[in-house]
Amino acid sequence: MSEVIKIATRTSYGNALVELGNEHDDLVVLTADLAAATMTSIFNKAHPDKHINCGIAEANMTCIAAGLAATGKVPFASTFAMFAAGRAFEQVRNSIGYPHLNVKIGATHAGVSVGEDGASHQCNEDIALMRTIPGMVIINPADDVEARAAVKAAYEYKGPVYLRFGRAAVPVFNDEATYKFEMGKGIVLKEGKEVTIVCSGLTVPESMEAAKMLAADGIDAEVINIHTIKPLDEDLIVASAKKTGKVVTAEEHSVIGGLGSAVCDALAEKCPTPVKKIGMYDCVGESGTAAQLIHKYGLDAEGIYKVTKDFVK
Repeated sequence: MSEVIKIATRTSYGNALVELGNEHDDLVVLTADLAAATMTSIFNKAHPDKHINCGIAEANMTCIAAGLAATGKVPFASTFAMFAAGRAFEQVRNSIGYPHLNVKIGATHAGVSVGEDGASHQCNEDIALMRTIPGMVIINPADDVEARAAVKAAYEYKGPVYLRFGRAAVPVFNDEATYKFEMGKGIVLKEGKEVTIVCSGLTVPESMEAAKMLAADGIDAEVINIHTIKPLDEDLIVASAKKTGKVVTAEEHSVIGGLGSAVCDALAEKCPTPVKKIGMYDCVGESGTAAQLIHKYGLDAEGIYKVTKDFVK
């Protein structure tokens, strides 16, 4: 059996930026003194003339990115999710979202998988915050292949995009030769008839494993990868809900305002369906390894399996 390759999506981000920098002169990458951690250092090494270190001043970086976009550049503003969506929210809202500028926000170190850095740096609220900004696209890729494709799609898209990446290495399960990224389109990874598991980011491979465990118990689960949380692929989710009659959402984020809430918003209007959310239940994280925290908060295959099995009964 071949060994599973694991790559952190923040590394995918840095590598994809290098490829874009090789092809496009209008690309500019900004960082707030976190090039090594966000992996934009890879880009800086290849294209130092297109890289700007704004220092520990995330709000200022956000406004510089907005200014660059206003002149025709395509800036990727890079920092931790806690700072990109949290500290600089007002600047993102007013300087990028309000004028609908072509700025891409590369937010790394999202969720509890940040691990040992602890609760202050484990941003579980960023998707909720970004969803409220009109016109903001939100992408949460699940592996290296999807992350690199998402960065390139974000460059091609004209408008603000929030890209969410993780610190921890995650399994590469997509085949680059056959994978196709479509912004706003979910992917049915496994068809099923009894329950739908809607997942995003690192919970995608965990949900696939959970589906195998459920199958062993005679439960046929459908698994949908929602890499684009906004705009949401409502048609796909509604169609699946009509078929299975029950929906579980799994996300490395608060159950308030994230993927689960987006799914509930869609189903409440178009196809009222029982939904069970899996995520951070109105709490902050803590220090520990990524694996320990993902397990403790029920975001691994075992946790998703247990909750889904109880829900289906």
